[in-house]
Amino acid sequence: MKITAKLIAITALCMAALPALADKMRLPATPNAAWQEECTSCHIGYPPSLLSAENWRQMMGGLDRHFGANAQLDARTRDEIQAFLERNASSKDTRRSPSLRISETPWFVRKHDEVPARAWSDPSVKSAANCSACHRDAEKGNYNEHEVVLPVAARR
Repeated sequence: MKITAKLIAITALCMAALPALADKMRLPATPNAAWQEECTSCHIGYPPSLLSAENWRQMMGGLDRHFGANAQLDARTRDEIQAFLERNASSKDTRRSPSLRISETPWFVRKHDEVPARAWSDPSVKSAANCSACHRDAEKGNYNEHEVVLPVAARR
């Protein structure tokens, strides 16, 4: 009977930790070369798990109007990157978003709800899409909240 109680307690602890583990935004172990070359030429390579496969399909289908820029690719490159993004997209429905802006997804808003408004307007940040302003290892896929460094103006 004691073993069963211990097993239940351990299982409960593990289950409680799952949401925290699910929020880890790591880059895929084997990034796609076309994704690295094309997408990171303008911004950091956002972890594909930040959006759902459907969101990535929408994003890749509208590259001619990609947040005010024309980011069109040849069909082969687009299809290769889209397949990579879909394979590594979040499988969680909570990552599906009405907005394709990662900074407007429910997950992003929830994780950044305690960031002071002045941080977003800091000249070193410029926008919520500039993850590297506070997440120093964002290019490596490290978004650990315990390693965040807010801009000086936001710390006052």
